[in-house]
Amino acid sequence: MLPGAGRPGNGKAKRKSVNTEQNSLRGMVYASLFGALTAVGAYIIIPLPPVPITLQTLFLGLAGVLLGGRLGALSQVVYLLLGIIGLPVFAGGKAGIGVLFGPTGGYLIGFVAAAFVIGKLTAAKARPGFAWICLSLVAGTAVLYALGVLQLSLVARLAPVKALAVGVLPFLPGDAIKILLTAWIALKLRERLGGKLL
Repeated sequence: MLPGAGRPGNGKAKRKSVNTEQNSLRGMVYASLFGALTAVGAYIIIPLPPVPITLQTLFLGLAGVLLGGRLGALSQVVYLLLGIIGLPVFAGGKAGIGVLFGPTGGYLIGFVAAAFVIGKLTAAKARPGFAWICLSLVAGTAVLYALGVLQLSLVARLAPVKALAVGVLPFLPGDAIKILLTAWIALKLRERLGGKLL
């Protein structure tokens, strides 16, 4: 008897394994791409008052919505690694692992957590609409700010109210614009890609 004879499911199992590997590889490529886009987003600045807007969180949000929780978070790990190895991709052109332990390090760690939350909430609906995506992005942004303000308060020895005033309030108008824009872009991309990126 030939190897595999009498096992009609064997070919299907191999095809499934190949498809899984292809999806996994594609997912890694997309995660790397969105990590790089997040890094580039630090240098795309829109000079709006009271604080200029960068596009880092826009790409973070797109990563969560389009890639899902796990790969979205992985994309932000890629972004952090780019900064840790010395590329000046953190706020103000900073780099190095020391930034993660500084006053703003909580925001960087929050990028990973936010992308995960956004991805998980978006995936909770089979075909999320504009409002649900916006809600997911708001939740992810809240997680990002919670971690950022916590570390800012501890490292800079600021009272929580002061940390909120310095580390959240000036950025809310820009974040509101980016949330709406991210949701719109995500829906347009979903239409163009036939509903799925992966």
